[in-house]
Amino acid sequence: MEVSPVEGLPEVRPGDDVAELVAERTDLRDGDVLCVASTIVSKAAGRQADLADFTASERAERIAERIGAITGEEKDPRFAQAVIEESEELVTDAPFILAVTRFGHITVNAGIDRSNVPDADLLLLPEDPTEEAEAIRAGIRERTGADVAVVVTDTSGRPFRHGQRGVALGWAGIPAARDWRGERDRDGRELGVTVQAVVDELAAAGNLVTGEGGGGTPVALVRGFDFGDHGESDALYRPPESDIVRDALREWSHERD
Repeated sequence: MEVSPVEGLPEVRPGDDVAELVAERTDLRDGDVLCVASTIVSKAAGRQADLADFTASERAERIAERIGAITGEEKDPRFAQAVIEESEELVTDAPFILAVTRFGHITVNAGIDRSNVPDADLLLLPEDPTEEAEAIRAGIRERTGADVAVVVTDTSGRPFRHGQRGVALGWAGIPAARDWRGERDRDGRELGVTVQAVVDELAAAGNLVTGEGGGGTPVALVRGFDFGDHGESDALYRPPESDIVRDALREWSHERD
């Protein structure tokens, strides 16, 4: 398997066609996987916003005041309001905001970015990353004839570990996971729980070559990946009723209040 950055992409603006920009700059083949940073997907969709667009509610004021008291840094309640409006639920609101996005991803500050946004204060995550992945895939096929898979990615922190890594927010043309349940290990024992989050692993591989900060590139091309003869699953986000970590955080948050 080879992973390489797609070079030469311009600064993406609202209304730009991501599929066209990528197709013009790389030779795509059937079976390729494109890892596309949610940053440019959001920019093309006009998901920039300014803090002035948000009027802080009483809840946002309380959250900003609480976080500021804990961290010793002044927090803008309008940012807290933006997070509230982009979220289905706030799992915790201090010492940081851990939010559930409307498409099921759980991340700090609902994934709202304040870096590499030249024309606004904030960049919001795509409203529906899987729908965006499907649109990019269809656009690539229309322009090149190549049947590729697309993974819309972001970087996210990890419980119990320092640092961030690439994760999938949406995907098209590839299952989210290899389902190994029912297969056997080398000793003949049947696997009962192993489901491999393939789109997350591809997102992390892509992030190794796209990079971070001001010198990063927003698209990686994965060539030669073979899903193999395995079961398939599109269940990437754990349902709330079986998420014991989310339940524990909710309980802790309520007890603290």
